[in-house]
Amino acid sequence: VQLQASGGGLVQAGGSLRLSCAASGRTFSSYVMGWFRQAPGKEREFVATIAQSGGSTVYTDSVKGRFTISRDNAKNTVYLQMNSLKPEDTAVYYCAATRGVPRRDGYDYWGQGTQVTVSS
Repeated sequence: VQLQASGGGLVQAGGSLRLSCAASGRTFSSYVMGWFRQAPGKEREFVATIAQSGGSTVYTDSVKGRFTISRDNAKNTVYLQMNSLKPEDTAVYYCAATRGVPRRDGYDYWGQGTQVTVSS
């Protein structure tokens, strides 16, 4: 599966952005999808994941209550709605896909990343 992330940009603290990740292929609905981010000088970290049906989601603690992951299997797209953004959310955001169950690591396919910058 090939992944293309989009929707990043520059936003003020407290603002919102919605990231999208479009997947190629006919088997999108068979993949667990995840969002990750990497800030300058830091390791890539898990942000959120969603099960194949969309019925199960997991978030890292720092984004709970602010970010929402969702998917539209008819459009082969996964989303990350980000609200109440903070400067510490500044990073390159990546979408990823894997099979099996929702998890925080071990993803097989990665998109190219989209930059999110939150100004204070």
